[in-house]
Amino acid sequence: MEEKLYYKDAYIKSFTARVVDQGKDNDGKYYLVLDHTAFYPTGGGQPHDLGTIENIKVLNVEDIEGEVRHYLESEVPDVNSPVQGIIDWERRFDHMQQHAGQHILTAAFEQLFGYKTIGFHLGNETLTIDLDTSELLESEALKAEDLANQIIIENRPIETKWVTEEELTTYDLRKETKVKEDIRLVIIPDYDYNGCGGTHPKAAGEVQAIKIIDWERQKKKVRVQFVCGNRVLKQFSQKNKVLIQLTKLLNAPEKGMEEAVMRLLEIRKAMEKELETSRENLLYYEAKSLLEQGNSENQIISGVFQNRSIQELQKLAKIVLNENKETIVLFVSQNENKLQLVCGRGPEENISMKKIVENALSTINGKGGGSDSFAQGGGEAVISAEQMLKQLLENLR
Repeated sequence: MEEKLYYKDAYIKSFTARVVDQGKDNDGKYYLVLDHTAFYPTGGGQPHDLGTIENIKVLNVEDIEGEVRHYLESEVPDVNSPVQGIIDWERRFDHMQQHAGQHILTAAFEQLFGYKTIGFHLGNETLTIDLDTSELLESEALKAEDLANQIIIENRPIETKWVTEEELTTYDLRKETKVKEDIRLVIIPDYDYNGCGGTHPKAAGEVQAIKIIDWERQKKKVRVQFVCGNRVLKQFSQKNKVLIQLTKLLNAPEKGMEEAVMRLLEIRKAMEKELETSRENLLYYEAKSLLEQGNSENQIISGVFQNRSIQELQKLAKIVLNENKETIVLFVSQNENKLQLVCGRGPEENISMKKIVENALSTINGKGGGSDSFAQGGGEAVISAEQMLKQLLENLR
């Protein structure tokens, strides 16, 4: 572990090293191997570090069979001279805060309620732990959060220690370690003992704060979403900005925000219902008008429309058929580069509307479905809506 400087000191921000190897992987990506490095590779739920080597951007860092590969934007021109690496410290320290915060919160859930953590993910905005329980009460989440923040307030030390497999028996580990050699423990004395290869601050106080945002059930487990450290301030700032904007838009104080939103939702629901009723009435009057203008001799009601949804055409056709059961309806709508058809008949007729629609759709590379009494479909506008209606009338005859 001598070449992995992030284990010696997680606070190293820059270093000088010698190039051991430079090349391209199977995907054509440039990589560099150094005799020692402070860049942390992806592992243990923690993302890799970013930064630069000789002012060239480090895009990814991976540990491949014990060899730390630094994937770069381009090649390093001179590999015979020592190179300088600079860590993106803001990202590194954020990961240190989040990872340590995860240890603290995980231990709180386990100590208080016996809920073990069986999954962990550190994302760009938030992080999650999966708890081995099918339910999490709000009171439990608050108690775990309070205990975790109490550990932070007490500024408990966070220690790291390398031990052998035999020495593990002297520690009350939260879970069994996966590795059997080069075992690294992260210890918060009298609180949490856990095998971990991530980077952490020296004391819990540097985590600053832990805030649970939400939780949801995921396949008989509970996924808890939370943030730590500077992310708590960012979340507060973002949410506070939205809240201030809403108070102005709704003309309501912060405490009355929920009531104001509920009123708006009720008004919207009532307006949508009223609008739907108006649309139904308009369709009814449109159907009456079509019937009055229709061909009384053969009872065919046809029409060409622009930008009408197939759902609306279906409703209109059904109203027409309900008003006159001896009617045949042929509707075509052109919506940009698409044609949509709706064809129906009353119970007094015995023509298969499904066959008529299928025949018409074959000429416009279309798809559709329905029954002998009512069918619909759509396809490419390779002909005009008027030409399609003419074809439907010919198919009908």
